[in-house]
Amino acid sequence: MNNLTALLLGVMQGVAEFLPISSSGHLVIAQHFIKGFKQPGILFDVVLHVGTLVSTLIYFRRDIVEIIKEFFKGGRDNKKTAILIIVASLPTAIIGLTFKDYVETVFSSVSIAAAMLLVTGLILFLTGFVTRGHKDRLGFLDAILIGTAQGIAIMPGISRSGVTISTGIFRKIDAEEAGRFSFLLSIPAILGALLIESRHISLVESGSASFYIVGAVAAMVAGLLSIHFLMSVLRSKRLAYFAVYCWIIGGITFLVI
Repeated sequence: MNNLTALLLGVMQGVAEFLPISSSGHLVIAQHFIKGFKQPGILFDVVLHVGTLVSTLIYFRRDIVEIIKEFFKGGRDNKKTAILIIVASLPTAIIGLTFKDYVETVFSSVSIAAAMLLVTGLILFLTGFVTRGHKDRLGFLDAILIGTAQGIAIMPGISRSGVTISTGIFRKIDAEEAGRFSFLLSIPAILGALLIESRHISLVESGSASFYIVGAVAAMVAGLLSIHFLMSVLRSKRLAYFAVYCWIIGGITFLVI
């Protein structure tokens, strides 16, 4: 691997991790069509996830600090947010651990990734027909459903941000609040993925530190820009526009495989 490849992979991770277009689906399709492209080693994958995690922590730093402070002070709203994140993480963890082996067996299937991109597109498209709600506080059922949606997103081609935010919109939650909760919920999910992947770091060969740094920084910067862009999209209520992109990529993939 060289620095240019690390830069491109970092940008792809940062963009696709947060925009509702599925980073896993893009990775599977890229491996199939780009000559010489292959999934990076476990250590590099962990480094990219650290980059996207840092971008989330930076963007939502005030929310995170307030949630932590109020949780220990007993503040009602932010304490409830912290509890809801824990509640939503439970079905994600159960689904992820239960179906982990199955997902690993289908992760190299480009046809499944393409099909799931079409499904993601359909879910995003349907949000355009929902009368937008203005509920700015989630309930426990909302958290469970959003967490379940996040768990389903372990399938390549299903966008984590896309299905979690869409679920919130279907539940009449304000789109911007659904996006905020989705990104905060990604923090324990990414941490969980890091813990699982880190067990295998010893299996990869170490290399030049430069491309790890380049990849992490690229993922962090691209992630910050992606979060900012998507939050502005949610404010303008144009989430369904990403459906067209998912359909184009999924459809073209089906036509040429």
